[in-house]
Amino acid sequence: MATAKTKGVPAKPVALHPNEPSAPQVSAAVMSFALLADPTRVRILWALREGESDVATLAAAAGCRPTVASQHLSKLRFAGLVEGTRDGRRVLYRLRGAHVRNLLTEALFHADHHVSGQPVHD
Repeated sequence: MATAKTKGVPAKPVALHPNEPSAPQVSAAVMSFALLADPTRVRILWALREGESDVATLAAAAGCRPTVASQHLSKLRFAGLVEGTRDGRRVLYRLRGAHVRNLLTEALFHADHHVSGQPVHD
């Protein structure tokens, strides 16, 4: 285990990612990847990368009806990829952290290389 040191504060242990993921980590990753395997959900997540939006706005961005967007958002919320807060009668959704934004961005960068034929890079 590594230690993190800040000015004037004793070093605290910092947990590093294990060399091999645990079964719960693998299950959570599989669920996240499975949810990204739907074009409507990817469009919804992409629309949320800049900030909060309501169901009607997300439905328009994804090219679906608000009821369909709401069903997809429910699944994304259950998996911990998005979160919502009530604003009067509507709910505003946002990505649940930078990891989700980065996962989506990297997936689309990878897809861009695949579609365009550009060579991959490290």
